[in-house]
Amino acid sequence: MELAGNLKRKREECRLSQDDVATQLSISRQSISKWETGKCYPDLDNLILLSDLYKISLDELIKGDKSFQERIIREAGSVRSMWP
Repeated sequence: MELAGNLKRKREECRLSQDDVATQLSISRQSISKWETGKCYPDLDNLILLSDLYKISLDELIKGDKSFQERIIREAGSVRSMWP
């Protein structure tokens, strides 16, 4: 399952509205909607908060969305290369 669908499914399993999640993460409801429709991706900080909120691992949250996994790996490598 792609990340967008997984985010929506997990939110619904926890019986939370988009407003509830947005409040917990201190962001707009529109951001949650964009993530769940695949218009954009949450950043790593928000992914961690979502995994805590939904009580699942990061791996479980993003598993199945290969392109997103590759992007996270690339970005993490870029950050590491900036540090001595």
